[in-house]
Amino acid sequence: MENALYMTDSYLNEFETAVESIKDDKYVVLDKSAFYPSGGGQPHDTGVFICHGEEYPVVFVGKFEGRISHEVGKPGLKVGDKVKGKVDWDRRYRLMRMHTAAHIIDAILYNEAGALCTGNQLGIDKSRIDFSLDVLDRDKIQQYIGMANEWVKKAADVRIYFLPREDALKIPGVVKLASVMPPEVKELRIVEIPGIDLQADGGTQVKNTSEIGQISLVSVENKGKNNRRMYYTLN
Repeated sequence: MENALYMTDSYLNEFETAVESIKDDKYVVLDKSAFYPSGGGQPHDTGVFICHGEEYPVVFVGKFEGRISHEVGKPGLKVGDKVKGKVDWDRRYRLMRMHTAAHIIDAILYNEAGALCTGNQLGIDKSRIDFSLDVLDRDKIQQYIGMANEWVKKAADVRIYFLPREDALKIPGVVKLASVMPPEVKELRIVEIPGIDLQADGGTQVKNTSEIGQISLVSVENKGKNNRRMYYTLN
């Protein structure tokens, strides 16, 4: 999405733009936006719009027909209004740290056990990863978390760039989710942590693995045949 500012700068949390359209006095589409819309296991951003001295809380952000739609908590905005958007940075940054941690954990599960990520849900307090694995061994999972923390300590820079779909899909393991990228996506956004992970991803990430902090395993669950779940948090 060309109007999605977070795609090229996850650290951008204030921006100025104009209101492009409004539905039912509360669903606002902007000319461009740094707010992340709910999707891919990452929760939407929250924050505020500021216009004519008034604050309009942003309570939900979604993607509809390729556009980012922001639900505001009160009416008053008009088409053409110039607004300043402010993303709740503490929330965004926590989710960024959780997300990059998930990439490292996913990569270790894939490299060490051949486990594919089948689903995930980032959270503020804890995050969830579902993965395919024949045997669930909590000690092994704890060992993988230890390996993830060793990668965090390497302070590796996280690279973000774009590749044509055909070129990206030639890279082994570039789509580690069990589901494939939709065919209408012609260009893939690549997130690379050199030496450990390279995959297509549309979410927000930290610039360096050292920003993640300490990863701690919360719990592991058996969700059925070849379906395992872990929860982790950050300290």
